[in-house]
Amino acid sequence: MQQGMENDQKPIADAIPQGWVDTRAPRRWRPFLRLARYDRPIGFWLLAIPCWIGMALAHLGQPWTTHDGLLALSFWVGALAMRGAGCTYNDIVDRDLDAQVSRTALRPIASGAVSVKTAWVFLMLQCLVGLGVLIILPAMARFVALAAIPLILAYPYMKRITFWPQAWLGLTFNWGVLVGYVAIAGTITTPLLLAYAGLFFWTLGYDTIYAHQDKEDDALIGVKSTARLFGRHTKNALFVIYAATLILLAFAGTTQARFLESADQAIIVGSWLPTLLFAFFLAEQITKTDFNDANACLRAFKQNKIAGLVYVITLAFSPPLLAWLQGMFDAS
Repeated sequence: MQQGMENDQKPIADAIPQGWVDTRAPRRWRPFLRLARYDRPIGFWLLAIPCWIGMALAHLGQPWTTHDGLLALSFWVGALAMRGAGCTYNDIVDRDLDAQVSRTALRPIASGAVSVKTAWVFLMLQCLVGLGVLIILPAMARFVALAAIPLILAYPYMKRITFWPQAWLGLTFNWGVLVGYVAIAGTITTPLLLAYAGLFFWTLGYDTIYAHQDKEDDALIGVKSTARLFGRHTKNALFVIYAATLILLAFAGTTQARFLESADQAIIVGSWLPTLLFAFFLAEQITKTDFNDANACLRAFKQNKIAGLVYVITLAFSPPLLAWLQGMFDAS
């Protein structure tokens, strides 16, 4: 226990240096905040962004209402709760592996700062918050959200049995795009499935970059990953993966635009613009990252927060803005 308390004072490798968890949070809360990854908030963003993309796609070319804003906020709360719960569950399952990897050895359960029994209680509390968000969703969206549970429960075991755990994470982490879209549209459509497929490849790419931080330790303890699978061919693999991301997202936006009775050229062009901007971020990750440099890999991974936010904001606002500008031009 003493060792666990001492480890609790040491920052975890990829946490924000001197963040609020380490400097302002009450000391007794810090192990739990670290367990839920509040010292590494990018995961919350990467879980919430697909929900917002689903909403934006369903709303393509239409103005957002106050209710939509509240729904988007509820997805953020849900992302905080469920990402924290998912990380807690993952650390319970992976506690022995985490203790053997330098980047994860100081995680609260692996280091002894939080007991397994206490972690299960903390997990249940976070799930209750997630349940509170779930019950305010429309019935169909609730059903879709619950369907993700088998994916979540199986994820920690994937690295033990396949070199493609990043693909499983892609299926799991982007489930929110289905929930967000169905919460607005009430149904599953072809554009939604195209968007889900595109975001799947996005996660496959960025989590491959992230996994390059641990590839040496993973090889020693037998943990599998696409970083180990692709090895020195990672750059070429990412070109293919991110190309699939962009093509599928472009088709998702265009197909959704053509579904609209009021679709005009401005809305169609507006559906392309987010993908064009997204392409710049993804290309930079491929061309400027040294995959043998853990710090460079972490920087490239974290860039996906900005890339995702730019994408969803542009998807939400560029089609109606361009349609308005076209109307002003036609009127003049």
